[in-house]
Amino acid sequence: MMKGKLKYLILFAVTVFVVGLDQWTKSLVINRFRLGESISIIEGFFSLTYVRNTGAAFGLLAGAHPAFRIPFFVIVPIIALIAIGLIFKKLPVTDRKLSTALSLVIGGAVGNLIDRLALGYVVDFLDFHWKFLYHFPAFNVADSAICVGVGILMLDLLTQESFQKKETPTDASTSH
Repeated sequence: MMKGKLKYLILFAVTVFVVGLDQWTKSLVINRFRLGESISIIEGFFSLTYVRNTGAAFGLLAGAHPAFRIPFFVIVPIIALIAIGLIFKKLPVTDRKLSTALSLVIGGAVGNLIDRLALGYVVDFLDFHWKFLYHFPAFNVADSAICVGVGILMLDLLTQESFQKKETPTDASTSH
């Protein structure tokens, strides 16, 4: 009985954890920082910086006209969530790895969608840089969850393809 519900338990637990942690950390930043304020955590490498991102990941399309940008960044995540939900539904009930990966993506998408609906922008604050030479765009817990989830999905896809390629010659030689 429990095995049949495992992927849904993972979905619920991971999604609630990611959304909760994401919204809690963003609330801390909003309530304790002024917009643009930055506190160095590791000198020359990592800071907490309050940024409002009106664009997509890493500020893409931030300069687009609001009449396009606002509906786009609400509709696209909803369509993506529906698509991911349909994929999730087809997963084997015991597939913990892919259930976790998709749940991370769902939790991250929901966390950022909450910001867009409530604030009209996404709160970013994790700010990595290399002294003054390179500055990675600020991001948040939701973005991190999405990246980790997609990373797990990519690794799974690569290892499946690698396994299938190794298996194919053996299958071909035994069929003759």
